[in-house]
Amino acid sequence: MRMQLARFQRALRERGLDGALIAAPESMGGVNARYLSGFSGSSAYLLIGLENAWILVDFRYWEQAAIESPDFEVVHLDGQGIGNVIHLCKSQDIYCLGFEEDKVPVQIWRRWNEAIPVVWRPLERMVERLRLVKTTEEIALIREAAAIAGDSLMEILPNIVGQRETDVAFELEWAMRRRGAEALAFPTIVASGPRGSLPHAQPTSRVIQPGELVTLDFGARVSGYHSDETVTVATAQVSRELSHIYKVVAEAQAAGIAAVKPGNSPQEVDAAARAIIGAAGYGEAFGHGTGHGVGLEVHEDPYASPGVGDQVFEVGMTITVEPGIYLPGVGGVRLEDTLVVTESGCERLTRVPKHFRVI
Repeated sequence: MRMQLARFQRALRERGLDGALIAAPESMGGVNARYLSGFSGSSAYLLIGLENAWILVDFRYWEQAAIESPDFEVVHLDGQGIGNVIHLCKSQDIYCLGFEEDKVPVQIWRRWNEAIPVVWRPLERMVERLRLVKTTEEIALIREAAAIAGDSLMEILPNIVGQRETDVAFELEWAMRRRGAEALAFPTIVASGPRGSLPHAQPTSRVIQPGELVTLDFGARVSGYHSDETVTVATAQVSRELSHIYKVVAEAQAAGIAAVKPGNSPQEVDAAARAIIGAAGYGEAFGHGTGHGVGLEVHEDPYASPGVGDQVFEVGMTITVEPGIYLPGVGGVRLEDTLVVTESGCERLTRVPKHFRVI
């Protein structure tokens, strides 16, 4: 049986629930459904009991669901599935059913509540908590995505001067697809010169010039799993100010990475990186969190930000460390790696070196 499904059924039993309904129609997305079942299609409902599990899909996915979700009995979806769920709950003695209260729209929930004769209980992000600790297979997929992305960047990096930001983004994205990425992890960021002060700058027609910094934030997706990495490079000798902020960010990233270890919290990672930048006088120029988890979503728990949650690192969790300094009218620097927590600390899954680089 799929490990993720078994862990979820165990969690249901511990909560005193008879089962859970995980809805993933096209209007809602299906990250948690994919995690539990392996199904990669765009629309499905999962009904999971303590011993058995069913995947409700329409004609488009009957065959695909049988292949991708062998631990689930495939049920042909009847309309919006309410009749299917009523029948299964009655026949399987499911009386207390969990649901994802933070994801199901009110309109759908009202229909369920009026029609399905069960006691409903919120799951309170049960699936997300299970997703925090990655399996060996999940880590291998993130590592593969990171390798595809990193190798692609190193291929196109020597030739970016004189190109438009949009052209650089296209070349990087095409290189990732050629290497086997099923999709981009997210829209590629290319920010050159003074545009480096924009943390989430979308590529423009600006031509990359010699003697400036260029920030590239990029990632690949493999079998649903994402990579996330940011590199800042110099296109020739840059000003003393830009060289200095690069040095500060690199020190901050190293401090943040050193704090990634079992028993520490993501907030300690954020504090370690933020202290370096603050001591250098750039605290106001670092306005975002230091990191986030990576997996089936490119931004997922845990989050390394001030005052967010009380999570403690466990072996198998992922986290990015991505401090930055952004100076309007001047430029910016961000350095990011994706890490997995190990028994002795952490391991980088991304692979491009973060030392100061002149191309």
